[in-house]
Order: sequence, then C-alpha cells, then structure tokens
Amino acid sequence: MQSNPYLGFNGQCEAAFKFYEQLLGGKITFMQTWGDSPACEHMPAEAHGFIMHATLDLGGSTLMGADSPPGSYEEPRGIHVTLHYKDATEGERIFQALTEDGKVVMPFQATFFSTGFGMGTDRFGIPWMVHCEEPVQP
Repeated sequence: MQSNPYLGFNGQCEAAFKFYEQLLGGKITFMQTWGDSPACEHMPAEAHGFIMHATLDLGGSTLMGADSPPGSYEEPRGIHVTLHYKDATEGERIFQALTEDGKVVMPFQATFFSTGFGMGTDRFGIPWMVHCEEPVQP
C-alpha cells in the first residue's frame, strides 16, 4: 500500500506544483485544467483555467492536488505534509524556501528528537513539516 497527500488549492495549484517541482526536484507527470476535462460543462467559465488534477512524482513518493471549484475551498487544518531529510543543511534550505512569503510556526532548529525540524505554511496555504532523520546524540 502507498499513501499520497492530495492538496487542495484556491486557484494556485498550477503555480504551487511548478514551485514544488523546481524546489523538490520532482517531475509533474500530469496536469489538467477543469476547462480541458469532461467536467468542463459543469464548471463556471471563471474556473476553466483552474487545475482539476495534478500529479508530481518525487522519485519514491507522489504529491497530488487540485484547485477547488469556486466557493468550495477550505484551508487545510489538522494536517502537515512532512518531508524527511538525512542532511540538516538540505532540510533547512528546503524549509526556508517553503516558508518564504508564508508563515513559520516553528523555526527550523535542532531539537531533542532531530538534528533539524521546522513547521510552517507556504505561500499557497499548505502546512509543511521538515524533519531531519538523524537523531541528536545525547
């Protein structure tokens, strides 16, 4: 079994996935607008450019997402997309880029359980945690 996060956006899915592709070194393998889908006739014209579905291959994991239909977007709550890195320097670089123009909830730092950990929300409203897997030595 495999589990994949599916992210919801308020009209910024394309920009977010292009950013994630560049930052995380992945590859967008599918992206379709509502206007290019069979659901086109059921969507208002202002939503035709919104993304109906996007898939980002991260080489071992997959990130998926879409823009919500007009009037149905809800901010993510109670979840975080978590990225694991072995190297704290790389983890911090990713964390800083993800939270730029977003919100830092917990600054990236060494903790009792990790050589580097941070929590924040990106400029697209997606909550992230970056965790470095190497435990701190007592």
